[in-house]
Amino acid sequence: MGTQEGYASVDGKRTPLDEGTVPITDRGFLYGDSVYEVFRTYSGVPFLGAEHWQRLLRSASLIQLRISDSMQELHAEVARTIAAWHKNGGTGDAYVRYTYTRGGGPINLYPAPDLLPLRVIIVKTIPEWPAHHYSEGLTLAIPSVRRNPINALNPFIKGGNYLNNVLGVLEARELGAEDCLMLNQKQYLTEASNSNVLFVIDETVQTPSVESGILSGLTKGIVSELCMSAGISFNETLLSVNDIRSATECFVTSTTREIVPVKSLRLEDGTLIRFPMGGGSITRMLRSSYKDYVNRYGQENIDSCLF
Repeated sequence: MGTQEGYASVDGKRTPLDEGTVPITDRGFLYGDSVYEVFRTYSGVPFLGAEHWQRLLRSASLIQLRISDSMQELHAEVARTIAAWHKNGGTGDAYVRYTYTRGGGPINLYPAPDLLPLRVIIVKTIPEWPAHHYSEGLTLAIPSVRRNPINALNPFIKGGNYLNNVLGVLEARELGAEDCLMLNQKQYLTEASNSNVLFVIDETVQTPSVESGILSGLTKGIVSELCMSAGISFNETLLSVNDIRSATECFVTSTTREIVPVKSLRLEDGTLIRFPMGGGSITRMLRSSYKDYVNRYGQENIDSCLF
């Protein structure tokens, strides 16, 4: 990988991305004992930077991980890492992923209380999702793999253990889809492998609630605001497969994907629910409104620019 692809900072040591290393006894590597966030920049401005930081702190609290950094300290190191990347061939806006692990120590499930957390920052080119995802739509399938229960490993925690999601998307690919839509143990819809899923049912945008066992998505939160501004009802609730059989539109949301229409959903019984190619009228309106929101955010938060 060339240095233009990305740069890493491991506790302040900045290197090309493929040269970054962590100790093999680090608990993030050994056990997925870590929390992380991803944001992207628009014209150098960290989009929802404060909101991502607050969500990281919430995740850290839920796994009893103490973070000594402030957001300002984190963003200062992100800025230095982006500068190193730009100096070595990187250009433009950046995908930023920052992780705090519980640190390294004895190979033992019980974490010693004196462990020092390790901070890893990755900056790289923003992913280019396939153009057909936006012009036509994403394909989803419901796998037999169920989402982690809230009382086992709460999906509300944005943690480093993603094996549940990996198994879900692997099965979805075997079923001929591009991503999964996972059910929980009670047969309610949850989320895709790394994005929230929303439906339009009876002219209302409906999406699984946190009680279903999902990550509270920041992009989904913006969609809620956009719906309110447009006079469209927005409802977070428990959704069953039967509830969505009458859905007329479906889309997914995430930080890097923004809003992506879904063109089909394969149910466990093999039934294929089809949605409008490229998204229906509400999905298209929300995509346009989201771009306007991003532009306003950049103008209002220019002082937080990282480069």
